[in-house]
Amino acid sequence: MLFSLFHAGMISIGLLTAADVTAVDTLGAATVTADKGVIISRVDKISTKQSLTVSDALSLSSGLHVVDNGGLAGLKTVNLRGLGSAHTAIYLDGVRVGNVQSGQNDLGMLPLEDLSTITVDYAQNAVSFKTARPEFGELPVAGKVKFYVGSFGTYLPSARLDFRLSDKVSLSANAAGVISKGDFSYGDGLFRTNNDLEQYRGGLDLWGLMDDCDYHVKAYYSQAERGTPGAISWPSDDRQADKNAFVQGYVRKSFGKLYTLRVSAKGSYDDIYYSSSWGDSNYGQTELQLNTAHGFRVADWCNLSVAADLQWDKLTSSIYGASRLSAFTALAASFKTERLLANVALEFNGAFDKDALSRCALSPSADIRYRVFDGFDVLAFGRRAYRVPTFNELYYVGYGNPELRPEDAWMTDLGVEYLRDFSSAWNVSAKLSGFFNYLTDKITSAPTIEDPNIWAPYNIGKVLSTGMDVAGGFAWQSGDWKCSFDAKYTLLSAVDKTPDSYSYGQQIPFIAKHTLVFNAAASWKGWALTPVWQMRAGRTDGSGVVDDWNTLNLTLSKDIKLPKTGPLSLKFSVRNLTDCRYEVSSGYPMPGRSLIGGLEYLF
Repeated sequence: MLFSLFHAGMISIGLLTAADVTAVDTLGAATVTADKGVIISRVDKISTKQSLTVSDALSLSSGLHVVDNGGLAGLKTVNLRGLGSAHTAIYLDGVRVGNVQSGQNDLGMLPLEDLSTITVDYAQNAVSFKTARPEFGELPVAGKVKFYVGSFGTYLPSARLDFRLSDKVSLSANAAGVISKGDFSYGDGLFRTNNDLEQYRGGLDLWGLMDDCDYHVKAYYSQAERGTPGAISWPSDDRQADKNAFVQGYVRKSFGKLYTLRVSAKGSYDDIYYSSSWGDSNYGQTELQLNTAHGFRVADWCNLSVAADLQWDKLTSSIYGASRLSAFTALAASFKTERLLANVALEFNGAFDKDALSRCALSPSADIRYRVFDGFDVLAFGRRAYRVPTFNELYYVGYGNPELRPEDAWMTDLGVEYLRDFSSAWNVSAKLSGFFNYLTDKITSAPTIEDPNIWAPYNIGKVLSTGMDVAGGFAWQSGDWKCSFDAKYTLLSAVDKTPDSYSYGQQIPFIAKHTLVFNAAASWKGWALTPVWQMRAGRTDGSGVVDDWNTLNLTLSKDIKLPKTGPLSLKFSVRNLTDCRYEVSSGYPMPGRSLIGGLEYLF
């Protein structure tokens, strides 16, 4: 599926992290200015300030499940509310990050050091990343340099330079590296090996403003070599080399107050080479996107939007090849009064594979936000969503099933939000929501009728995902003192409802039933202490109960003011302070206690 109609480079109007809480006029902020039309109101914003990787930042959201195979080199993916990684869309600056081969986007490919915000969109089952825009002082040049050194032979250098070319045009250049030997012990004298990573990435961003128009063009390149050690029961010396390059951009133009046009495009190429004792293989993916959105202001209380997108994907490999043309169109309307904001939409999604079946669907959606009184809103949404099978599920030789249907889901949510400034010093926020998601035609692997020893994917799965999110936080400031705290809890019952399944009625493997995250910060005269504690409980691996786990990270930093330039920040972190030995995925141990420290210089 391509862009969602409501997905955007968004206005964040949900619960903010405690460090970033500010007074927000949520109903007034919801305008028809998103990339795809109207704004879906059920979003959360995640701070990136104290995280070293994208997966670290996403783990601060209790509603997200980050799959981590251990160490910096391990594959890291994310899924929202138990519907699976392939169901969770990833966007960068409003443009979809795709992977038609497996449907799993590796979070390690995203440059956290170059990002400003992360937004979780519950209604669209998506996570959106936004590149930081340049900020200048008196000089036409600004920059940021970081260098960290940590346990397991880890080095994290990065740099960004911003140039003000004119009053309306700026250019950013960035480069970063991730170098880690990666080997670590995981208890009883056992040692995790072949977990090394050497990754280099860089990019250019061109930003511009014209009369009633703005644009952003982004070019990015990344290459890496890493070990793939496998599970501890099946260790391996396999290797992976990957390259990723893309160019994308958008132009947004307002034609008076009545009509706004946004056009974005993307071209990308991904190359992955596996070296294995079972034989070498290579995969190349090419992707082209063209996306348009048209916004019409009918009246002060009514807006309409129309979106139309095309995407072409091609996979070439040493095993099989495939190509797909995807189409998306949508019509949406937004109605707004002093207290009520209502959005309704109808989307069409189609996937047309070469020499194969076509798969199409109509998806209605509705979103409502009602302000009961100042600072207190009631929210609700309902939406149909589906996922087209990946190329591996359809065409992988000896495994794929070309007759697969898309996974089909209905998602609903009902909640309340409270956000208020009690004084210039105090800021309080709270949120409570319940959700109900039902997924049918889930793609599940099962033995074939012809040969029970050979497994193939079938549309036989069903998942019922219900639960609630509870969150609250505050921020306080007095003189040189600043303090903030937020707590997030998610109760998630993601139950297998597949008929005749061996795990019928059980929690989906590795999805935590209880997730709790505490995030705090205290600062005084340049000193700052940031503890983050998280817990996952109530997990299974499909055959039995998996141990609960919790980790505590502590970060101490000091900002030093330098004359005629920006601050120099010194940071030191202890990760997994209690040395909890745990696995996010069975057979893939996570590192124990580790240290990392470094400096950041802004100018």
